[in-house]
Amino acid sequence: MSTPLELFFDLCFVVAVAQAGGRLVHAVGSGHPGHGVTGYLMVFFSIWWAWMNFSWFASAYDTDDVPYRVTTLVQIVGSLILAAGVPRAFDDGDFRVTLLGYVVMRLALVTQWLRAARSESDGARVTALVYAVGVVICQVGWAALLLPYGAPPAWAFVLLAAAELSVPAVAERSAPTTWHPHHIAERYGLFTLIVLGESVSAATVAVQSALDEHKALGELVPIAVGGLLIVFSAWWIYFAVPIHGHLASSRVAFLWGYGHYAVFSSAAAIGAGLEIAVEQAVGATGISGRVATAAVVIPAAIFLFTVWGLHARHHKRGVTQQLVLPVAAIAVLACVFTGSHAVLWAGLVCAAAVALEVTLQVRGAAQTPVAPSRAPTA
Repeated sequence: MSTPLELFFDLCFVVAVAQAGGRLVHAVGSGHPGHGVTGYLMVFFSIWWAWMNFSWFASAYDTDDVPYRVTTLVQIVGSLILAAGVPRAFDDGDFRVTLLGYVVMRLALVTQWLRAARSESDGARVTALVYAVGVVICQVGWAALLLPYGAPPAWAFVLLAAAELSVPAVAERSAPTTWHPHHIAERYGLFTLIVLGESVSAATVAVQSALDEHKALGELVPIAVGGLLIVFSAWWIYFAVPIHGHLASSRVAFLWGYGHYAVFSSAAAIGAGLEIAVEQAVGATGISGRVATAAVVIPAAIFLFTVWGLHARHHKRGVTQQLVLPVAAIAVLACVFTGSHAVLWAGLVCAAAVALEVTLQVRGAAQTPVAPSRAPTA
């Protein structure tokens, strides 16, 4: 079960998520979608990776003493430093402040791994030390790349991101760390909830601002209704079935956990897209309606398809059930061509997908034969 400290950690991390989403809105609204998406994905990687490493360590080492709490609070400080550097990273291409926040978070985790190494023996001790050394090497690489220049070339970012992702794979070879499927599933589910909530909050603020300044109720109602349908459907689809039973091995769990980069980043981007759609609807930006719609439907489609690929498909029966979410993702993408009410159409498609899934599940359950009970024998 998640602790109050873990929940506090998640809530503070959402500050950085909100900053990344806000700058994505600004970049796309200014006519620089390529720059905005690239910066968003880079910043979100640092947020997601630091959060994920903390969550898996907490599942492996169930401790709540004073040093652990203090170190976790230091990681929270790092996330706030990272958030403070997001505008400079987007606007000026200077990632040095975000790097400082990221390094603070990562080196704080190194101290946790060193503490774990002191209390372990044999293979588990080697695993903890490899984690610590691997994380330090990666931070040296980031510092050497960013401190002199401020922004990494795309190839260098990909290389160092791959190095970060490989640390757990290398470290776990000695002796895999223990972890709890229920706890991991709960942690990921809670962060998904928080990110979806941030999307609702961002869209609400955008609608309120537009109403205060433009009074454009007729243009905003379809976006608001469609956006809520998308977010509500995203929640329903993600939590339709429990996933902890699927996390039966480290290999499966690692792939599932890594895949959530797309889940979290797309869920947060939905909120940013709704802000962009609101700004375009009231004439606050010069981008086209199709670009504004794409900012909503692309992350929504990515969310649908990724959630299906990660765990929804493991609980589907038959071809029809398996096709619902992939087809819905394609249909949501096609909504970009439906005109001024495209966001509303995308929301209706998502809601229809949920309704169809529920109907198929109910029918499948009704058609499943129930084994007859046997009378007790004497």
